[in-house]
Amino acid sequence: MSDSGHELVTSPDLPVPVGYAHAVIARSGKTVHLGGQTAQAADGTIFGTTIVEQFDLAARNVLAALHAAGGKPDDIVSLQVFVTDLGEYRASAHELGSVWRTHFGRRYPAMAVLGVTGLFDPSAMVELVGVAVIP
Repeated sequence: MSDSGHELVTSPDLPVPVGYAHAVIARSGKTVHLGGQTAQAADGTIFGTTIVEQFDLAARNVLAALHAAGGKPDDIVSLQVFVTDLGEYRASAHELGSVWRTHFGRRYPAMAVLGVTGLFDPSAMVELVGVAVIP
């Protein structure tokens, strides 16, 4: 059980998860589906030229949407990370971990990182899509 009340599950039949949870049993509450967020600045342009810079703003944007719905980072139970360059994402893992902790702390929801050929805005290199459960 985490501080959020969601139960993080680790299967003994799978490798130890690092940077994600195998499964999350969400407590009861209001389910919020967070629309995809990129590194889109307030003026509509994509900010950042690296995965790390773009992940930072995309994380801020997903949390802005969550806060508007009445939630906080610990309420996120699932997150999908779409990236256009898996190699850069892997090479930036240490820096991305620091950015993650800045926005989400040391708690990890059920996650997937998915390589895609492109995102709606051709300048975007990362997009975050999540689900939260707010008590």
